[in-house]
Amino acid sequence: MSVGELLPRRSDWRPALRAPGPDLLSGLIVALVALPLALGFGIGSGLGAAAGLATAIVAGVVAAVFGGSRLQVCGPTGAMTVVLAPIFHQHGASGVLTVGLMAGLALVMLAVIGAGRAVRYLPAPVLEGFTAGIAVVIALQQFPAALGIAHAEGDKVWQSAFDALRRFISQPHYPALLTALAVAAVVLIGGRYLPRLPFALLAVAAATVTVRLSGSDLRTIGAIPVGLPAPSLGFVHLDQMGALIGPALAVAALAALESLLSATAADAMAVGTRHDPNRELFGQGLANIAAPLFGGVPATGAIARTAVNVRSGARTRLAALTHAVVLAAVIYLAAPLVADIPLAALAGVLLATTVRMVETASVAAIARASKGDAAIMAVTFLVTVALDLVSAVAVGVGIAVLLAVRAVAKEARLQQIPIEAPTDDTEHPTEERQLLNERIIAYRIDGPVFFAAAHRFLLELAEVSDAHVVVLRMSHITALDTTGALVLKDAIGKLEHRGITVLMSGLRADHRRRLAAVGALPAGGADQLFEHTPDAVAHARGVSLPMEESLP
Repeated sequence: MSVGELLPRRSDWRPALRAPGPDLLSGLIVALVALPLALGFGIGSGLGAAAGLATAIVAGVVAAVFGGSRLQVCGPTGAMTVVLAPIFHQHGASGVLTVGLMAGLALVMLAVIGAGRAVRYLPAPVLEGFTAGIAVVIALQQFPAALGIAHAEGDKVWQSAFDALRRFISQPHYPALLTALAVAAVVLIGGRYLPRLPFALLAVAAATVTVRLSGSDLRTIGAIPVGLPAPSLGFVHLDQMGALIGPALAVAALAALESLLSATAADAMAVGTRHDPNRELFGQGLANIAAPLFGGVPATGAIARTAVNVRSGARTRLAALTHAVVLAAVIYLAAPLVADIPLAALAGVLLATTVRMVETASVAAIARASKGDAAIMAVTFLVTVALDLVSAVAVGVGIAVLLAVRAVAKEARLQQIPIEAPTDDTEHPTEERQLLNERIIAYRIDGPVFFAAAHRFLLELAEVSDAHVVVLRMSHITALDTTGALVLKDAIGKLEHRGITVLMSGLRADHRRRLAAVGALPAGGADQLFEHTPDAVAHARGVSLPMEESLP
């Protein structure tokens, strides 16, 4: 794919210029929803609230201009925060910035090679288990702030959450917990009945005022620099970049996955829209290259904010661009007010977000569909919580592939088909017809003959006895790999070693080439290959009858 196909077009903006009103209003609403999320996810990544705002602004602008969806909203997300937190603890802020830049370059390369359409092949149970696992991990991340614990210990999220809970039980701090629960309740209840109102922002504002008036000693966000930092190159040294290749690829994989899923969800919610997956990867790549230059963390398409954008009446890219501009106004004009927001209030917003992330109806439907799908979803969920997101997707897809191969292999079978002798008794007496039927055996091979299925039934073919001729009807073979061809060669070789003639009918040209390449065709070559099964049976009778007549 050429770079020219990935660049913005004039047609992307013509509808916005003709009637900008709905997009401007939608962008304002999304910005009010995105503000507390950007602050919370910035803190969760380890780089601080200012980094979250910088990401939402810079990545939001770049993705809105260059992305492949006209409704997508880009920014910091909970799923990305889960991946970034351990990178920050191990490599520091410079490591996170470097990983973001490297991931952006990887996304651009994926776009150029046209890899955007690969996400459609992810199984639904993997996606649901992945999403539910992310929700739990984000919720666990909020335990220290919601319980008023400053420094919880533990390498894994669940370990630090358990440590925070243990310390809270030994020394309770109720103001933080009550603040988090109150904010979460307002967001959930208000969002249910009046989804267009920015209840997250209203709840955080009310909590901030209440804490200041009551004089509670809750931890707050702290001072935020006014405006975006000047572009800088605060990355790790070149000799350290080797250790960041793995994390960068993980971040790129997550950014691609989450962004394309979000864009797909936007298409489903809107009417008459369809995103370009490769352009979306290109836009996300450029966004992740730009954000670290301004101190921002890696970003992705944000499903929650994109959904708000669609439901608020957005029609073009102008809405996402407006959302970023409004957030820029906040960081330039209202940074001192943002500094007073309690961390517990942001924890409440993110806890509410996790509740709304999981579609319980979809989870229940997949759990009912089959035991295999339920197992895939459960394993993906557990690996997400216990290890990391990329490992969870890899394990989930791996199990799904194994179960799919197992199901396909069950479709392959070897079935004996009847040989009908002529009904004219004067030409073939009954005894001779019976003898012919016993000495000529015809089999139909159905389904795929490949590594997972061939050994199961083709070796049964080698055990055929009391036959002079075996006719193999090959027209119902749907797939044939090299393993299947080799197993078939072994079975034919054993039959021919016992003096049994093997004939084939209905062999496809590509299957014939593969069998010929491994030497699996009958010893007689083309003389034992037939287009139609009746011709093969007629030839079999001509072979079998002389053999019977030669018997003493």
